Amino acid sequence: MSRLLYMDDSYLREFEATVTGIDGDLVVLNQTAFHPRGGGLPSDTGVLERGGEKWRVVEVFKEKNSDTVYHRVPSHGLKIGDKVRGMLDWDKRYRVMRMHTGLHILIAVLNRMAGVLVTGNQVKPNRSRVDVNLEKPDRRLVEEAFEEANRIVARGIDLKIYYLPREKAMEIPGIVKLAKALPPSIDVLRIVEIPGVDIQADGGPHVANTREVGRLVFLKLENKGRNNRRIHFTVEP
Repeated sequence: MSRLLYMDDSYLREFEATVTGIDGDLVVLNQTAFHPRGGGLPSDTGVLERGGEKWRVVEVFKEKNSDTVYHRVPSHGLKIGDKVRGMLDWDKRYRVMRMHTGLHILIAVLNRMAGVLVTGNQVKPNRSRVDVNLEKPDRRLVEEAFEEANRIVARGIDLKIYYLPREKAMEIPGIVKLAKALPPSIDVLRIVEIPGVDIQADGGPHVANTREVGRLVFLKLENKGRNNRRIHFTVEP
């Protein structure tokens, strides 16, 4: 298992760790600030350093229902027991954080306006999208949702992150805004709350204050089948 440092501090850019496992170009650390791909978010990338030697981390992933994180480090010279420093590609991570928090706000607004749930999403540093079970491709509704979301962003609300037992968390109305519920194997849920706006079970990195999102920009609305609409967006600047 790896201690997931990003769960408690999304702003951690560098960290110290010990190599606990190696399988070819896959490296396991006792703790990591690299966020693995999953939940619609891309994996972090960056560097592992040992005594002046540096190797690129090109991909990070986690096994299903496991806290073991694998860092893909091509042509590394590491061995088990090595002490390393991990360094994230911060510009990429911070853009993803802004997109992710903005997505939570947008989903909360759409859920309140039209009762929609998320059927899929993909967050990228420069352009993201979310699929929702909206019956009709109502462009005006989506535009109004973006306008309201940006009003919320501008309020500068501090986010709260904490943990709750699954049973207690599931008692909170709207805690899950996915069309498919969370798997029962998760006993303790990480809660991301934007007070007065949204509360969700979520395991990804976020900004600390909504104002950091910048401005949500609506790009395109697509029809992706019966009752499924895809909304493309970005953040500025």
